[in-house]
Amino acid sequence: MASGFSSSKLTLHIGDGFEFMKNHKHEFDVIITDSSDPIGPAKSLFEKDYYELMKVALKPNGIVCTQGECMWLHLELIKKMTCFCETLYPVVSYGYTTIPTYPSGQIGFMLCSLNPVSNYM
Repeated sequence: MASGFSSSKLTLHIGDGFEFMKNHKHEFDVIITDSSDPIGPAKSLFEKDYYELMKVALKPNGIVCTQGECMWLHLELIKKMTCFCETLYPVVSYGYTTIPTYPSGQIGFMLCSLNPVSNYM
């Protein structure tokens, strides 16, 4: 993956994602947000307002993938995020992977698509 950072197709932005999304409309095919935990400064990246901004920033059929927390520790937050995402995007799914160094050995991803035929299975 590290070799992908040298690709001419990549534009990497590091900064306040919430503020960045406010300034972009219909520009991105994919938005990936790898945020810190949903407390403190990153709290807004786990709320409906941020997902609304990302939706507006996507091109038609665009995809969002965000840090979705751990299903063993943050189930209520995941349920809340899934519910509001389903009001914004035609396709919403939660995925996860195992990472031994993370709390409970798992981290999740919220996957949202503007393309109604997307299938994350």
